[in-house]
Amino acid sequence: MNAYKTNSYSNVFEEYGYAACDIEKRLENIYNTIFYGNDDERLYHPFGDDMAYFVDTGNNDARTEGMSYAMMMCVQRNMKEEFDRLWKWTKTYMFMEEGWNKGYFAWSVKLNGEKNSMGPAPDGEEYFAMALFFASNRWGDGEGIFNYSKEGKQLLHECVHKGEKEPGDPMWEPKNKLIKFVPNLDFTDPSYHLPHFYELFSLWCNEEDQEFWKEAAKCSREYLKKACHPVTGLAPEFSRYDGIPCDSPCERGYHERFYSDSYRVAANLGLSYEWFQASEWECECTDKIQTFFCETVKGKADLIYEVDGTIIEQKALHPVAIIATNAMASLASKGKYRKECVDIFWNMPLRTGERRYYDNCLYLFAFLALSGNYKIWK
Repeated sequence: MNAYKTNSYSNVFEEYGYAACDIEKRLENIYNTIFYGNDDERLYHPFGDDMAYFVDTGNNDARTEGMSYAMMMCVQRNMKEEFDRLWKWTKTYMFMEEGWNKGYFAWSVKLNGEKNSMGPAPDGEEYFAMALFFASNRWGDGEGIFNYSKEGKQLLHECVHKGEKEPGDPMWEPKNKLIKFVPNLDFTDPSYHLPHFYELFSLWCNEEDQEFWKEAAKCSREYLKKACHPVTGLAPEFSRYDGIPCDSPCERGYHERFYSDSYRVAANLGLSYEWFQASEWECECTDKIQTFFCETVKGKADLIYEVDGTIIEQKALHPVAIIATNAMASLASKGKYRKECVDIFWNMPLRTGERRYYDNCLYLFAFLALSGNYKIWK
């Protein structure tokens, strides 16, 4: 039975013999480090009397990815004050009130509140919406921007209907109901696909969009089967809607390979299965991913790869994220490397240094999920 129906969540750490008190102490320490550690550790920074931002330490900015991640972290741990501070900073400095992208959030903003871009990134919007709905269900709606459910519904409305009555582009392609990498380009990012979120959006969105989100969940699950390699299970950073890897026409890089964004796919598959158990394929794919790292490239799990497993002899930018997401995949995996991935993760500390932001976000989510604490608030 899935967690949505039972309200019961797998504690994979306990399953493999780790003590409940040690798990809780470790989770508390992770949160304290990321939110309230010293300046060389934390990512959360109060701003003024009632706001806060979550910094990308590698780029010295605040991103919708990180701000929405931090809000999700807060609602899962009952940190309402921090949640509200982050949300107010987001609405104050990231929200776009006019122009082509009116109603969305600027994906990158300087720490003084100045926008670096007037374009959005859809992975931020979907996490904002989910965090807002969870906040509404856990704490109740407040006034103004703290009417969480109203804000979440309005944001999802923009994501689906943008361009119908005023200039702009929707974040989901209307023809196939797949999330775009950015609204004005016709390709996608496999790690953006969160069918388990869309299942919940269909329950809490505006009534006229309920069917859209049900279909979006189904379409994303079918898409992921195409995007993840049939042998390795690896997904590219970017792909066409048919799942074929592609690079960006705007920024040439490693995007057709298994690279930074791609790591999140394993984690997403794990959480999707934990929450809904809607597809046994999620178990098969996570098994393949864990087999690839624990067997095929054992000892070389910190490099760049083609999705077919070909090794690119260059160091990955976020090696801790690879370990964390492979472990989180154990929520779905039924293979022989499930425990090994969890044990490797347990024995790995948080990342330090200027590149710690992305790795430690995924580290926290993995620990939250594997300890049975990444919950659906309804």
